[in-house]
Amino acid sequence: MTTAIADYALVSDRHCAALVSRYGSVDWLCFPRFDSPATFARLLGQGAGHWTITPVGIFEAARRYVEGTMVLETTFRTATGTAVLTDALAVGRDSTGHQLGIGSPHLLIRRLACTEGIVPMEITFDPRPEYGLVTPILCPVDGGLASRGGADSLVLTSPIPLTPEAGGAYACPVLEAGAVASFALHWSTPARPPARTWTQAELDDQLAGTVAGWRSWSEPHQTYQGPFRELVLHSGRVLQALSYQPSGALIAAATTSLPERTGGERNWDYRHTWVRAASLAMGALRVAACPEEACDFFGFLATAAPSLGRDRVLRIVFGIGGEHDLTERPLDHLEGWRESRPVRVGNDACNQVQIDVYGDLLEAACRMSDQFGDLDDPTRRFLLTCADCAAERWRDSDHGIWETRGEARHFVYSKVMCWVALDRAIALADLLGAGVRVEWWRQVRDEIAQAVLRQGWNAEVGAFTQAFGSTELDASVLMIPILGFLPADDPRVLSTIDVIENELTDEHGLVYRYRAQAGVDGLPGAEGTFLPCTFWLAQALAMAGRPDRARYVFERAARHANDVGLFAEEVDPVSRELLGNFPHTFSHLGLVNAAQAIAEAECQVGAGAVPSPRSEPRTPRSARPAPHSP
Repeated sequence: MTTAIADYALVSDRHCAALVSRYGSVDWLCFPRFDSPATFARLLGQGAGHWTITPVGIFEAARRYVEGTMVLETTFRTATGTAVLTDALAVGRDSTGHQLGIGSPHLLIRRLACTEGIVPMEITFDPRPEYGLVTPILCPVDGGLASRGGADSLVLTSPIPLTPEAGGAYACPVLEAGAVASFALHWSTPARPPARTWTQAELDDQLAGTVAGWRSWSEPHQTYQGPFRELVLHSGRVLQALSYQPSGALIAAATTSLPERTGGERNWDYRHTWVRAASLAMGALRVAACPEEACDFFGFLATAAPSLGRDRVLRIVFGIGGEHDLTERPLDHLEGWRESRPVRVGNDACNQVQIDVYGDLLEAACRMSDQFGDLDDPTRRFLLTCADCAAERWRDSDHGIWETRGEARHFVYSKVMCWVALDRAIALADLLGAGVRVEWWRQVRDEIAQAVLRQGWNAEVGAFTQAFGSTELDASVLMIPILGFLPADDPRVLSTIDVIENELTDEHGLVYRYRAQAGVDGLPGAEGTFLPCTFWLAQALAMAGRPDRARYVFERAARHANDVGLFAEEVDPVSRELLGNFPHTFSHLGLVNAAQAIAEAECQVGAGAVPSPRSEPRTPRSARPAPHSP
């Protein structure tokens, strides 16, 4: 039976990530980078490899992250005893503070301790490198096993002898109270120092160093004191865990091809970094992490992005090392999570035209301007070019924020982001040395504003709509007040917020991106509700002076975190299961930004923590469409 997405937890060394199920199984691990071919990929195919340490028979499992860290602790309780499994990707013994992860030894540590009674355990080590294509040969070495096969070197440390069998190995030890055993998987290549087995003392030292390293980052940097504090601080750690330490890139999620609809084909590789994340991340990282992380991410984009083709198109997504070629391909040998095919690696969205990205970059630059000092000339010229491109190209159709694979359209959000690009460029004019451009930028900015107000607002619908001349709703227009295109208390904004809340939500009040049945995205089938958009609704409500209602919406979304506080991208409107890639950066960014907006709104109006009667759901303007069937 396929494990539910919500049953996984993340561990990370800020180079790569592993997903560990509540049953003690590592079903996803990509050494040495987030986007590397997976060594364990049972998440996407039953024969694609796993490493399981679990009790024999019936047990209960409770999980938590060790305080202030992304080190996972799972407590197994059986009829005869209790065992605690601690999982971590080692960050490096002296890797602390802002340098967290810089000394990663590429080592997955699994420490098993019996704390009471007797616990029979089952250990299965079944590596399948390159997304399950390689069945390695396991060779005994002093203190463990070496895996041979494929381009990488893997060595398993095991203080308990394992019996090799058919490309895997297993053991069934019985642990008594006080017994402790630390296991580890070490990755290397022929170009690096060889992978090896580790002593128990070395593993204890690496695990203690990883706990200390996370705390050395979180304790001085995470200072937020507003509402939903624990959720915000934990989201900050998740965002740190999803950032690639060598470059500062922030990935969209740790996985590929977890579906937006069970059994569907809306399955994408999110192990890359999107320019769009910049405008959302700058504020959230400052609130929940620290300014250095925001600077690192912007610095990565400023290095990777300055490459406009002859048609002056800015790429929207990059590899975590700054790569431009993310050619998409299917992995046909994998059946996908719950038969959701195809499984894809790479992402062809890198070739799409999306004119909103000029605004994303300039919004991020504006937020970071107090950190700049003097811009170097290449960065200054690049930002000038982004503003010029927004002025020149705002009339173009594109594929929009949702990267639709249908016909290009005149999406309202894309036009608004071109307005944002020029508005922020004007604000940065002195820093950019904009000179005579400013008057031109002002003129075009005003033209865009008039076009959006004239063609993007639909009085009959009572809302800003998805595209010029459209009657379809789209949650992306919630960004209109968030980005300052119109004040949050503008009557058109207030009406848009109400219409989206009433008409673009499921029966549980979570927000859809848009109605997929309208066919705008060029793909068959439907999808779940979108957690980032629900947090955007909460943020917009807070900015509109409705903090009590914002809290209500925020809490509806927040309750869909799993037991260790992680969010996926979407929620199935019928089963209420988490869907989509996991954990999802935009969901955690949305949570942080919404919580900060609620804090500011409550400060302004003096609202209390208890929602008022106004927090009850409003009567819809019209009957909602029936929820999608799974």
